[in-house]
Amino acid sequence: MKVDRVIFVDKKGNTRSAMAWALFRRMFPDSGIEPLARGLVVSFDEPLNQKTEAVMAGNGLETEGFRSVELSDQDITDNTLIFTMNARQRQDVISGSERADENNTFVLSEFAGEELEIMDPYGGNLQVYGICLEALARTIEKLPDKIKECLNE
Repeated sequence: MKVDRVIFVDKKGNTRSAMAWALFRRMFPDSGIEPLARGLVVSFDEPLNQKTEAVMAGNGLETEGFRSVELSDQDITDNTLIFTMNARQRQDVISGSERADENNTFVLSEFAGEELEIMDPYGGNLQVYGICLEALARTIEKLPDKIKECLNE
């Protein structure tokens, strides 16, 4: 399998998945892998969470025009890996999608070899959102090597 798309998924698609999407785009612009940010529960397309936007902008990450989008089967190709922020979301993705399964859907931190899941900063102050962004950056930095490792097994 050649991975050409990664989808970062969180509950509403406008916080952790958006941070992960922007980080991946900045860290690996020439990887040949298209990153997407998606939500599990998106009633209407929302802009970034305000604190997420502030932290991302403060770190030079792209935020302009971002709108949340619900994960759909059309997003998932045969060459897609899906990364959720926690185990519950992974199960929700797998049970809610015909194209997602145990072979293409992973908890981001586990896949990258981290012990802790990416915490949900919702309700926290800007510092909490910043800590979440830092944790995501450390985790995403490992993704290309882990993807190659996984595919060579």
